[in-house]
Amino acid sequence: MPLLSIDTNTPASDNTSGASTLSKAVAQMLGKPEQYVMVKLRTEQKLLFAGSDAPAAYVQLKSLGLPQDQTADYSATLCKLVASQFNIPKDRIYIEFSSPERHMWGWNGGTF
Repeated sequence: MPLLSIDTNTPASDNTSGASTLSKAVAQMLGKPEQYVMVKLRTEQKLLFAGSDAPAAYVQLKSLGLPQDQTADYSATLCKLVASQFNIPKDRIYIEFSSPERHMWGWNGGTF
């Protein structure tokens, strides 16, 4: 159910270990089993931020029941993780949070 999607203009590297680190962190941060966490990484994207093609990232965290009053804490955690995994300054990372209705999130031939 949680999906962490990262688009970045940084080069591909050992994304398997980075994705694994991010998956564990998202599960822990949200208090959800890691078996439901999906991490999608898209590196080497054409990405311009503040008029510059310096390292940057667009991050999306989508999860059922995402508490709006905790997004500032989640932003701090995700910024730190993404900055360290991809060597991107925190001020060059945008994060979008969303919490779809249960009937709008499908899995295993049904919805939640």
